[in-house]
Formats: sequence, structure tokens, C-alpha cells
Amino acid sequence: MGATLRLFFICCTLCWATAAAAVDVRPAAWAGKFYPSDPDELKQTIAALTTRAAQTPWTAPPGPLRALILPHAGYIYSGLTAAHAHRVLAGSGLSKVILMGPDHQVGFTNVAVSGVEGYATPLGTVPLHGDARQLGADTALFRSIPESDRSEHSLEVVLPFLQTDLPGMTLVPLVVGRCDPERVGRAVASLLDESTLVAVSSDLSHYLSYDPAMARDRETIAALLRLDAALLEKEENRACGRYPLAVLLYLARSRHWHPVLLHYANSGDTAGDRSAVVGYAAIAFFGENAMPPKPSTLTPEQGRVLLYVARNTLNEHFGRPAEGIPNAGSPADPALQAPCGTFVTLKIRGDLRGCIGTLTGREPLVEGVRTHALNAAFHDPRFGPLTAEELSRVTIEVSVLTEPQPLRYDGADDLIAKLRPNLDGVILRKGYASATFLPQVWEQLPKPEAFLSHLCLKAGLSADAWRKGQLEVQTYQVQYFEEPH
Repeated sequence: MGATLRLFFICCTLCWATAAAAVDVRPAAWAGKFYPSDPDELKQTIAALTTRAAQTPWTAPPGPLRALILPHAGYIYSGLTAAHAHRVLAGSGLSKVILMGPDHQVGFTNVAVSGVEGYATPLGTVPLHGDARQLGADTALFRSIPESDRSEHSLEVVLPFLQTDLPGMTLVPLVVGRCDPERVGRAVASLLDESTLVAVSSDLSHYLSYDPAMARDRETIAALLRLDAALLEKEENRACGRYPLAVLLYLARSRHWHPVLLHYANSGDTAGDRSAVVGYAAIAFFGENAMPPKPSTLTPEQGRVLLYVARNTLNEHFGRPAEGIPNAGSPADPALQAPCGTFVTLKIRGDLRGCIGTLTGREPLVEGVRTHALNAAFHDPRFGPLTAEELSRVTIEVSVLTEPQPLRYDGADDLIAKLRPNLDGVILRKGYASATFLPQVWEQLPKPEAFLSHLCLKAGLSADAWRKGQLEVQTYQVQYFEEPH
């Protein structure tokens, strides 16, 4: 009887230990619902999505990866967008992930930080980093909310993508409710080091029809790329993860991270009905000393997309239907999302009808094209506003600029010798006076002396000011695309 009793207690102890271990690991509650529960099927699904994502044109990362925005819907809807993260995650060497997602299930203020030992998915268990307990010590801002831990899907759904590219990663899981983003951001910032990735799980607009959703998501993405959280705070249905996104934008501004759009789509592009769609974006943020990538030479197809964007911006203003582009292309192409100087020029029968732009970009290239198309049509002080009748006769030209570089010269003759007609755009400055001519202006003013004299007049200087020296000169180059006449 004694031996039997001892065996009973041993069995009970083992059962209790097994149960305790199970409690300490948060199970994969949404496997088989949002994504495959079978490990092999899940691996094959992620591999297939990654292969498809690799077919999208891509510019090499401009620096070390610091943060990611990823969607968290079912993989048939948002998996392709999430898979674009493979480009920047693979080989990054990051080992700790601070993963923030929105609260869909409970409703609370501030932040829920899990008290478990690990998060399980069909690909294995991700152990929690000790920083999770460190945050939990700040009970005014962080606390354990077991109900949220059990039921929230926003963190779990993106984990298999992170596990695939960051084997051996540890996790700091944060479900973010209504909060002061700056206060949370300061707490998260104290945990950052060179091996840390900040990841935010968020979808964009919900259940708008296809075209209004595209327009709203385009505005939201532009705000994220500007590191501007104001739009998220002012309007509902921009992004379900608006609070964790606002925390990320605080970190990005304070640490000078530079965002790059990897991919955008909505459920109407993948597996859903276009009458009510959900938007998805993957955005990467690169390190403190990185500069946003400038577009390399754009393809003719990408140029057609920019012309399509400019034309349809004007069509929309006049209430005309949008025009499509003949070949596949998208304004969400990462090469068209880098901040870049750009001008939009309008002509009628070869005569100038408006030209407005910026020499350096502070917004994504496609957003600059939209802005400058409207400004060239309605705010060029040399012309009256474009009319609906003129729109059908207008030819649009989009110029994409390289970064202006100083031109060092010694006197007027040296300046003439160093200019490259038909190749260089030129900026002249003296005090508050400045002006630029795009390289296309060489067609009308092929002689450098005339080119510089007219440019001086445009700046409000005397025509011979360039001969007298003391002018700051910069040059840049342009790739331009023009609609057929």
C-alpha cells in the first residue's frame, strides 16, 4: 500500500508539473483559423508566399532594420503582404522582438504584457525575453491581462513569419490599448539595442468598398511614411493598430528611423469581395544613420504609373472617370514610395501650361506627383487655373530628380565649361533669390550663356549676375516621362 501511495503522489506531482508548464506557455489559439495548424503546411504556405513576394521589384535596404509594420489577417488575405518582410528580416541578425498589437477582444487602457514563459505556434515556442518582466514592474502602465493573453490574435498571427526569418528569437509581447503613445514609447525605448526589432501588427481600413478603401489607405500610408500620427488620432477606421502605430512613430521620430513601404494590398486584391475590404501594408524602418533610398533608374512601366497617377489626380478633380494603365503596375511599388524631388509639367501643343515641383522629397514619390499635378494645374502663378476643356488637350510630363549637388567653379568661364547641356538641371541662389531650370529647358535655351541669363532673370536677379560670381550653383539630373502628344 505504501508503494502504491508513493506512486500515486509521484504521478500527481508529474501531472501538476505538466499542467503548470502548459499554463506557462501561451498556446496557438488561432492556428487552423487564421493560418494552418499543421507545421509542414504552415512552412509550405509561408515559403510559397515568400516566393511570390520576391517577384516584386526591390531596392536594397538603406541601413540596419529597426522596425516593421505587418498585417494580421488570415493568410489567404494578408499573407502575401506580410511575406514581403522576408526581404529585410532574412540575415538581419536580430534576436529580440518587441511585438506590439492592438486590443481587439477585451477593452482596456495602457498595455497588457504577458506573464507566460513563451508563445507557442505550430513552428515551435518562442521564449519571452526578460524585458517583458521588466516592463511588467511598471504597474501604472503595464499589467498582465490573462483574458487578452488568451484571446488576442494580433500578435500570434504574425509570429510564424518572424520565427521563419529570426530563428532563436525571444519575444516581448505587448497588446496596446488606449494610451499615451509617447509615455509608452519612452518605456519601450529603454529596451532598445542593436539586436532588437520593434514590430507592430496592424491592418488598415476595414470594410469600405474597394476604391474608397484604396484612397483612405493611401492617405494613411503617406502619413506613416511622414512619421505623422495625427491622421491616426483624428479619424477612426484608418488602422486598427493606431495606438501601437503611434508608439512606433514616436520611436521613429526620436531615433531618426526612415520608413520604406514594402507592399500594400487589400483583401479585394487577394481572396475577398471588393464590396467590403480590409487594407494591409508592410512597412520597414531603417536605422538611425540610414538615408531613405532614392529610386534608381525607374522602368518605363513605373514611369507610366506616375503619369497615370498625375492624370487621374486631375480627372478626379474634374469628376472624370479614372483611366487605367495598359500594363501591370501599382502606385504601391516600393520604388515609387521613396521620398524624392519631382516636378509635374503640363503642356498644350508643346507650350508650357504649368510646372510645379520640389527639388528634394519630403513625401513618397507618388504623393509628390499627386500634389504637384494639382499645383501645376491650379497654383502656378504664371497661369490661370486649368479648365475642364483644357484637360483633354493637356500633355503631362513627370520629372524625377536626383539629389542636387554643389557645383564648384572659378569664375564665369569655368561655370560655362562645367555645365552639361541637356543633362544638368541647374539651381542658382543668391541670398533669398533662387530659381531652377529642369534639364528639359536646354531644348529652348541650348547655349549655356542664354540658359544662365534666363535663369538669373527667373530668380529676380540681373541677367548677367552669373558673370559676376558669388552665386551658389547646384546641379541635378532628371529622369522624365511624358504622355504621348
